[in-house]
Amino acid sequence: MHASGEQLCPECRGTLRTGEQETVCTDCGLVVETDRIDRGPEWRSFDEDERDRTGAPLTPARHDMGLSTEIGRDRNAPAKKRRRFARLRTQHHRANAPSKVARNRREAFIEIRRMVGRLSLPDPIRDRACVLFASAQEDDLLRGRSIEGIATAALYAICRIAGVSRTLAEVAAVSRVDRGRLKNCYGVLNRAFDLETGPIDPAEYLPRFASELGLETNVERRARELAARAADEGITSGRNPAGVAAACLYTAARESDVSLTQREAADVADVAAATLRDTYHQLR
Repeated sequence: MHASGEQLCPECRGTLRTGEQETVCTDCGLVVETDRIDRGPEWRSFDEDERDRTGAPLTPARHDMGLSTEIGRDRNAPAKKRRRFARLRTQHHRANAPSKVARNRREAFIEIRRMVGRLSLPDPIRDRACVLFASAQEDDLLRGRSIEGIATAALYAICRIAGVSRTLAEVAAVSRVDRGRLKNCYGVLNRAFDLETGPIDPAEYLPRFASELGLETNVERRARELAARAADEGITSGRNPAGVAAACLYTAARESDVSLTQREAADVADVAAATLRDTYHQLR
């Protein structure tokens, strides 16, 4: 360092110039120090509004809105250190949900996220189901009922409200409660919140059922036409929309000389073969 306090090059005693990432000697070009940390914003602003980045966005799919942190794992650390951090994770997990209400909500949201993944549902459905469960918890609807039952019923109710084609049997298949308890909890939510769950359009089931049955696009297109005509003529009124969709696919397959049995079409919609035959005769 020079007597005046100015830093000099350790090689040639030349003058140093500090840039954004490097400190370089102006005489010999020696790189004395580097700083590769990008201290600028991690986003680009395309508008005139100022924005601040303070972490991940809030999400209603977490009991704490996603504000808490987690202690990670280091599998290469010594055994003593791993045991210490395991105890810290346990204490941290308990501290994140200090009350029974928070713990129940956390377990329910974990269950909802698990079922959403199994059913391949979008994130907005997950978030709305978590909000509905929180409302049910605030209204004390969990008294005498299981957390899993109300969580599953909230997810099924949001699917019905959003018109997402998931049958009661499909939701019950990925749930930890049986179909009867699911129907009971769904009825509780429906009566408490007067849910706007209108009938699902049978056409919503056609792409998924056609894919599971291995049917061609022309069969699915013809089944969609039959579903539209069935709705116009009132055939779908009071009928299981999944059964109507399966009957439309079976009818379209028969018209196209595609091999498809009534049992195969009924099984994919989880309805009885007699139910499918009745709708099939109505369509014809």
